[in-house]
Amino acid sequence: MSQTWLVVPAAGQGRRMGADKPKQYLPLADQQPVLAHTLARLHRAFPNARLVLCLDVDDHWFSPRWVPFTDWQRVAGGSERMDSVLNALHAMAAQDGDVVLVHDVARPCITQGDLQALHHAAATHPAGALLAMPVADTMKRADKNCLSARTEPRDGLWHALTPQGFRYALLRRALETARQLQTLVTDEASAVEALGESPQLVSGRRDNLKITHPDDLALAAAIMASQAANTPDGL
Repeated sequence: MSQTWLVVPAAGQGRRMGADKPKQYLPLADQQPVLAHTLARLHRAFPNARLVLCLDVDDHWFSPRWVPFTDWQRVAGGSERMDSVLNALHAMAAQDGDVVLVHDVARPCITQGDLQALHHAAATHPAGALLAMPVADTMKRADKNCLSARTEPRDGLWHALTPQGFRYALLRRALETARQLQTLVTDEASAVEALGESPQLVSGRRDNLKITHPDDLALAAAIMASQAANTPDGL
């Protein structure tokens, strides 16, 4: 039976938040930091998974008490997301067929249903899978002056979310190839796609918010309260 690994890149500085600390350490809901909430959601879905947490080498905000996993390790984060994930893959004692899920630390509203659906797809589809949601809004293409130049058809367009999950050997090969070719990828799926593979899109919930701007904290707290009220036994 393959092992499930969770990689959580958490080395970013979150400068767009304009806060005095990285966004993963800002208090949310019960005053626990965003990072603690995200890890708690992951642990509830995969209590026996092995966690690899990517942190800045100079991070003095982190506390191990926020990690609910028994089996976990800390690795140095890189300057880009791809570097952090590669550092994690190189540090892991994983087998080629193990399933690796990569999840943004700034997505604390992820639900158990979406996590389980993504894991199943990642474990059964040869090219892996990612949570995503179909584009619902009208899409505009801007020119260099930020004027609306044209409307783009939204048929077939999806917003990429996380987690994204792949077999260990495939994900490592994809990211190592991207590094060798000096291709900067913004998510793991784009690196796998560059190999000619087509990951499975798994339709995820629209409340899987990524905290990016200051007002996202209040929105995330409201989402989590609504989720708890409506699904008290299984977020």
